[in-house]
Amino acid sequence: MNSGLILAFLLTGSALAADFDLLITNAQIADGSGGPLAHGCIAVKAGRIVAVGQVKGSADAVIDAGGKVAAPGFIDVHTHSEDICLIPAAENFLRMGVTTIITGNCGHSRTDVAKFFHEIEESKVALNVATLIGHGSVREQGMGGSFIRAPNEDQLATMKELVDQAMKDGAVGLSTGLIYVPGSFAKTAELIALAKVASAYDGIYVSHMRYETVRIFEALDEIIRIAKEAKIRAEVSHIKLSGPTAWGKAHEVLAVLDKARADGLQITHDQYAYTASSTGLRQTLPDSALEGEPADFVARISDPQKKASIIAGMAEMRARQGRKDYGYAVIARCKADPTLNGKTIPEAAKIQRGSDSLGDQIEVILEIETQGGASAIFHGMNEDDLQTFMQHPLTMIASDGGPRRLGEDVPHPRSYGNNARVLGRYVRELKLLTLPEAVRRMTSLPAQTFHLKDRGMIKAGAHADIVIFDPDKITDPSTFSDPHHYAEGFDHVIVNGGVTIHGGILTKVRSGGPLRMGK
Repeated sequence: MNSGLILAFLLTGSALAADFDLLITNAQIADGSGGPLAHGCIAVKAGRIVAVGQVKGSADAVIDAGGKVAAPGFIDVHTHSEDICLIPAAENFLRMGVTTIITGNCGHSRTDVAKFFHEIEESKVALNVATLIGHGSVREQGMGGSFIRAPNEDQLATMKELVDQAMKDGAVGLSTGLIYVPGSFAKTAELIALAKVASAYDGIYVSHMRYETVRIFEALDEIIRIAKEAKIRAEVSHIKLSGPTAWGKAHEVLAVLDKARADGLQITHDQYAYTASSTGLRQTLPDSALEGEPADFVARISDPQKKASIIAGMAEMRARQGRKDYGYAVIARCKADPTLNGKTIPEAAKIQRGSDSLGDQIEVILEIETQGGASAIFHGMNEDDLQTFMQHPLTMIASDGGPRRLGEDVPHPRSYGNNARVLGRYVRELKLLTLPEAVRRMTSLPAQTFHLKDRGMIKAGAHADIVIFDPDKITDPSTFSDPHHYAEGFDHVIVNGGVTIHGGILTKVRSGGPLRMGK
């Protein structure tokens, strides 16, 4: 019998309690530091690691790792998991080794952090959940439906109060989504004012920047200014170059960030391991078309002159990106017509209008938005740029995904396979990173960056978030056309000392919960 695939309960032979709750033996330990693997054991007591190395003593339970790698549980710093309480097992995350997620990214979050954390405790989630406070959500609550302007004094005060309370309740920082309404209408001064509130609590400023296209250097200037003037640590979300006109500039982008760091700023970045992004299809529309309520959008495209202005704005956006049409966009989830899920925009136009001309593609996009919108996958990045960003030592690995239900919609595969793809493709196959370095990008670097206390390392005193995997068998079978497959190769996943994945099987253990700032 392979003892590495079972949890063996040991009898101590006496009435005395065992020395440890759990003992992991015969492991190749990647401790999260980026240093070489070391053979040894890991002892766990009361949810904490209490000994590492050549450990002696009895245990209530033993996992024989069988010479496989034991690493800190992976920390995914960029997720969209506000619905985590509806899918508390979060199996897609666990099965790619993720034991901690940070949600509230891209400016969208729950604004009542205390209530959100209470719901997480009540629903007994399987992993650890930290959150940012989203600027866009705060702006919407503080300003109502009118966004194409700066907030007045009272509205800005309300927004500051919301950020302040969120930080008091345990948020780890402030996020912005500056390509999304209403965040896209915010001026830099507003962002600095709110970032200062988060900075007072030693929070971080995390930004989906204003531009990821050929104008990315303008966006970099803005995040650097915010970090400097608000005296705050900063994080570039899902660093990328979108559209052919921007490709090939990765070294220049990193040079700008490296200079900012040399000047004394603390700026890091995260990345997912795919050359396609995913967001709302409405991002193909100019911001001015989206202000207000859905009925306002319907009224605009019902007005021939305003509709023509929107279409002209769409043409300008395509030109900046070097796009001739919308063949790069694939519908992931269409609320009004799920039969369009998995179809490109030209394919959807052919189905709905009998033609895939550019004009018909535009009409389909407009029609979908009037019917409640859709999420989409955008194939807009370059593999060479991706690899350049990945090799930088301050690039963390983050999925930009969320909890998933098997078979629902046609989502981006990153929610199922991101960490496994890094370990399989970029470590084992391409040797772009060493395994210990890849583990560091997924563990101690995120923990240090987001001030997650006692996380991200295999060492005495750390929380017992541990993954055991076979580096030779790690795979990410989830694809763009067939995304609903869990990552493979992770035998055991332990969260706060609770074995949530055991021998490749999901258990009923739910040992996660909210992570508050500095705790």
